[in-house]
Amino acid sequence: MFRTALRNVLAHKARLLMTVLAVMLGVSFVSGTLVFTDSIGDALRKASSRSYADVSVAVTYGDPDHRLPQRLVDEIGGLPGAGSTTATVTGFTALADKQGRLVGDGWSTRGGNYAGANRYPIREGRAPSDSSEVALDSRTAERTGYGVGDTVRMSIDGPVMRQKVTGVFTTDDGNVAAGGSLVLFDTATAQKLFGTPGTFEEIDVKAAPGTAQATLRSAIEKLLPRYAKDATATTGQQLADDEARQIAADLSNFNTTLLSFAGIALFVGVFIIANTFTMLVAQRTKELALLRAVGASRRQVTRSVLVEALVVGAVAGATGFLLGIGIAAVMRAVLGSAGAELPDGPLSVQPGTAGAALAVGVGITLLAAWLPARRAAKIPPVAAMSSVHAPATVKGLLLRNTFGALLSAAGVVLVLAGSGMKNDGNMVLGGGAGLLLIGVFVLTPLLSRPVVAAAAPLLRPLGVTGKLARQNSVRNPRRTAATASALMIGLTLITALTVVAISVKTTVDELAAAHLRADYQITMATGQNLSPEVAKQVAGTEGVSDSSAVRDAHTELDGEDEWVTGVDAPQIERLLALDFTHGSLAAAHGDSVVVDSDTAKRHGWHPGQSLPVRYDDGAKGRLTIGGVFVGGDLINGVIMDNATVTPHTPEAGDMRVLVKMAGGPSEAHQDALVKALGENPVVKVQDKADISRELSATIDLMLNILYGLLAMAVLVAVLGVINTLAMSVFERKHEIGMLRAIGLDRAAVKRMIRLESLVISLFGAVLGLGLGVFLAWAVGGLIRPNLPSYALVLPWDRIAVFLAMAAVVGMLAALWPARRAARLNMLESIKAE
Repeated sequence: MFRTALRNVLAHKARLLMTVLAVMLGVSFVSGTLVFTDSIGDALRKASSRSYADVSVAVTYGDPDHRLPQRLVDEIGGLPGAGSTTATVTGFTALADKQGRLVGDGWSTRGGNYAGANRYPIREGRAPSDSSEVALDSRTAERTGYGVGDTVRMSIDGPVMRQKVTGVFTTDDGNVAAGGSLVLFDTATAQKLFGTPGTFEEIDVKAAPGTAQATLRSAIEKLLPRYAKDATATTGQQLADDEARQIAADLSNFNTTLLSFAGIALFVGVFIIANTFTMLVAQRTKELALLRAVGASRRQVTRSVLVEALVVGAVAGATGFLLGIGIAAVMRAVLGSAGAELPDGPLSVQPGTAGAALAVGVGITLLAAWLPARRAAKIPPVAAMSSVHAPATVKGLLLRNTFGALLSAAGVVLVLAGSGMKNDGNMVLGGGAGLLLIGVFVLTPLLSRPVVAAAAPLLRPLGVTGKLARQNSVRNPRRTAATASALMIGLTLITALTVVAISVKTTVDELAAAHLRADYQITMATGQNLSPEVAKQVAGTEGVSDSSAVRDAHTELDGEDEWVTGVDAPQIERLLALDFTHGSLAAAHGDSVVVDSDTAKRHGWHPGQSLPVRYDDGAKGRLTIGGVFVGGDLINGVIMDNATVTPHTPEAGDMRVLVKMAGGPSEAHQDALVKALGENPVVKVQDKADISRELSATIDLMLNILYGLLAMAVLVAVLGVINTLAMSVFERKHEIGMLRAIGLDRAAVKRMIRLESLVISLFGAVLGLGLGVFLAWAVGGLIRPNLPSYALVLPWDRIAVFLAMAAVVGMLAALWPARRAARLNMLESIKAE
């Protein structure tokens, strides 16, 4: 039986090719993802371990508000086991390139103090020595074109600084290797810029020869209670291990995302493999029945089909693994060309990746072939007398439909339950969506007849070929179901993602138009808080009629921790439009505050109530609720006057600055604001249209990435349509020959096959679009807690495009099977069984 199975594989190579391709594509995505993330992880880990080569012990504070004094640095340097001591201070530093763009788009754009040639070897020039000088890392210097003697523009928290480059240094910092930038100042300047005059964030100590890291750490720990009671000392090896674990954890999320899309492609592939083996078993009914008749047992027949699946899975797994290495290289090149800075290093191909690829290929194929193999074993020997195996029984169809209905119902219940659970319903909704997809797949044979019948009026004008195409598409509902379901899954996900993304974009656009009276919004491109100097510079700019800093500050209000939003009371009414149920924004003045209705309800507050407040500096007072507004996505919580809260919170950060210009927004006004802020690369000056475009660009980029990842599943689905049609043509050779004999020409045969493919593809598309819209509606329940104004928006133009694309997929998938059917020899086809 084993030899028989191998001969069957070798004798019918063409009919298994599509199955191999379907498995291979899914496996290649899995192995490519693993190789890509392994390569990036190895490169980052190597860079990380090199950066800790000269650190035996590091002393740090867990609390960023505390710093290490110079006296501790001196004491540690005098310890017997200490070889050299380096003290550092770091912080965010935005650097502009020669075109004024932010280098690195804000990812790991850091600054610090020059801590000596041992840590930062100078490659060109010299180290910075005063407040007007900086040194750049060599990678940043190369990609920006800056060199020694150039003047660069940079910003810490808003105001622009112009510094002279005195040196270019090399570093093994893992963040720089991954595309970040590092700017070094002299120590006194760095301490002043990053808010730690005379103190440091970290002290790194290199042990003297012969001193163990643990011994040096113990000696340092004895000093800490005198100078920095809550500071901790950690060995360099422990730091390297911790960073390696953090890198692995960060890559794990990325890895999981990519593997989930690979899993979708494999999930679609399961339908195609099962469909292929079902059709192979049906085509070989007579052959398998003869094997039973000459003494083969049911177990042997099952085993023979599974051996075929094993061979197919092994071949697909091996070729998919090799293709995956190429995919990993392409992913790296594509991300690099898109501007993503990736660490240098070779592709890392681990033995576990090869084993996973082979296991996935073989496992998926065997799983999909198991049911067809069992069905093959049930073929009675008497079937050898007929070329057609018995059709599915009424009992079998009833069980299938009942099972499908139960799964679909359970899926709908879980989706609805997850949607109502708000932020905690992700897993429940996801599980329900999976059950619903499987349930609809099981029910698809039942759904195919009424849905395809609905297309009859469209096919009627095409005459006999249209009628034949419709009848052929529902002749074997199970086959049609398996073929259409592969496309249905891909379109369900694509539709759901598109509807959710467009709905979010439309909602935010409407909010900006409805609640923002300001002409411009000024923010940091990196999401950090602005310096208070920005609001002062804006207020003094010519043409500005009103402006307000929107500032967050911490308080203890009515006995509970509460973050409040500070605004400039006299101007805010002309900059924001909020819907008040009691009072108005004018009440946010002096010791009076306004709160959103949700916050008021949660605390049991009411208009006119006086609340005790304790500020961060320890000062106490009382605040009166002067108004209640409907909370929105733009601003909510407790709003109070900056003049009241800022004196008690000197380090309060400005989230944004709102600006209204005399005469409204214009290109000249926007340019004036940009110039007033020194053409700062990290500060964004945006009008409502800019905010909308930025959101649109972000959402479009996200959708394009997701479309690209889901394209693998759609490609596998296309292979499934081709596979089904090709094998269907093989099954219907006799029928096609008879049609040709009674006058159907080759063009009509081609048209019949194409229309059949079109009907199957559109059937899958209709199901996918319907399920996608339903799931998008359900996801809205998870979005609304964070975006209360979220409303479902159906992008009819994109839905029409998806439907048209499904039609194109159907037509393209039919090209080869239709050509093959038209070229069949009429007489030989008539003689075929």
